Formats: sequence, structure tokens, C-alpha cells
Amino acid sequence: MLAAPDPDRAQKMEVDVYTIPECSRLPLIDETSALGTTAPKDRLISVLDQVEMRVERLRRDTVRIEEERDSLLSTLDSVKHSELLAEISECDKDDIARYADRILARAMTVEVAVRTDRDPQQEDALYQVNLLIDQLVVSVHEDTVIAHSRCQTYMNACTSQPDSSSGTDRNFETAILGCTLDDQKRIKKRLQGLLDYIAKMNVTTCS
Repeated sequence: MLAAPDPDRAQKMEVDVYTIPECSRLPLIDETSALGTTAPKDRLISVLDQVEMRVERLRRDTVRIEEERDSLLSTLDSVKHSELLAEISECDKDDIARYADRILARAMTVEVAVRTDRDPQQEDALYQVNLLIDQLVVSVHEDTVIAHSRCQTYMNACTSQPDSSSGTDRNFETAILGCTLDDQKRIKKRLQGLLDYIAKMNVTTCS
């Protein structure tokens, strides 16, 4: 003889089902409705549609995390090169440096990447763009004014409404036009972050 269902247990199971966050639910194939009106192919396509949306959301979230990591690394770099370090003792400088290095080491343990499909020409174009930006980053601590001006010429190559007062770097423009659209978007965001960073350095130096 089967025991009567426990109302409390049934209620708890129902609560467990409905308290699962929507974002954690995985698309499932409904194989129990074979007698329903929806054709098997349509049910499978429906699941694939849901998976595709989740994949695109995952890519967007990963890109956001990647950008946040880069922003944190930029902030750490600005702290390690801050003009405020000149106003504190050597002992305090060492404390700040060790603290920043510890955070940096933790940040570098986070590896986030969204792979973009590229052909050989696009790979080469991205390499050229990254090389130019890396050289720009190195020059920031040598002359922030020149670095800011050069960064603006790079940014002008990424927009349809460039800053007419600074011109456009044609070498950078040629390289970025050879990149994928996803890479172009990421490069533009990276340059904007670099512009903001250099601007803050200029303000700190002038003050």
C-alpha cells in the first residue's frame, strides 16, 4: 500500500522549484509531450533558440568581466605611479607597493577571454593594433601630453565623428579597419579607458 504524500514535503519541493533563479535554469528538451501539437523538430529548435540566447548572454557577461579586470589593473597601475607617493615616507611607499603587488598578483590569477573567430589577415591586423597600443602605454609615463594626443588620434580612427583638432593616425586606421567588428568594439573601449586614465594623470600632475 502506498503511503499518502506528505503535504509539507510536497510544499517544500514546490518552493524549491520556484526559488531557483531564472538565470540558473538550463534549457531542457521536453520529451514527455510526444502527443502534443508541437512537432519534435520545432521543440528541438526551441531549445536551440534558448541555448543561443544564453550563449550570447554569456559572451556579453564575459566581455564585461574582462573589461572590469582591465579597469582594475589600470587603477592599480595608477596607484603605483601616483604623484601622491612623493608626499609619503619611504616606509609608507613600501607598504603601498607591497599592498598593490599583492592585489595585482591576485588579479592576475583571473583569466577571462572571449574567443573571436579571425582569418589570418584579421589576426595580423589585431597584432598590429595591439602593438601600437602597447607602445602607447609605455609612452604614457614618459610624456602624458604627447601620449594623450596620440591616443586621441587612435580613437579618431575608431569613430565616424573624429575630433577635428587632433587628426587621425592613418597607420592605426588601416590596421583597425582590418580587424573584426568585435575586435573594433573592444579596441575602442580600451582606447577610451586609456584616454580617461591619461587625463586623470594629467590632472594629478598639474595639481
